[in-house]
Amino acid sequence: MPRRRDRHERGLRGPIALPNALTGRQVPLRRQATRQQAFTDAVTDAIERIAQTYPGGLTGVDVGVEEVPHLASMFSGDRVPLAISVEATSLRPAQIIVYRRPLEHRADGRRELRDIVHRTLVEQLAALTAQNVRDIDPSLDDDPDW
Repeated sequence: MPRRRDRHERGLRGPIALPNALTGRQVPLRRQATRQQAFTDAVTDAIERIAQTYPGGLTGVDVGVEEVPHLASMFSGDRVPLAISVEATSLRPAQIIVYRRPLEHRADGRRELRDIVHRTLVEQLAALTAQNVRDIDPSLDDDPDW
């Protein structure tokens, strides 16, 4: 029997489980979250962690996710930005935009992706509010990378 797989996340090919013998209904299969959904979950978790350690810190700040940075003028040299923070104006609130693909590229797995996303959001919020990173998240005191 040929091996079947989920190609390009279009769905599983062919039956994986037979219908339930008692009810005749298909067995619902749990699917692993897509990369986009896993990244969105990581951003949501990071926002919740920041809200717990730095209450009110994200008030008036919009957090958005984009695939990649669009303008080459936003960065210089050979380094691609992981995120960008934009100060508030009279027409729009402050914004933090996180770039999914560069962050995924630097992470070895989903657990590390969650850590990198959290660190990136904390760093951008610190730059936006002129606060120390450790004031926003004291748990980063033990981290030698900061």
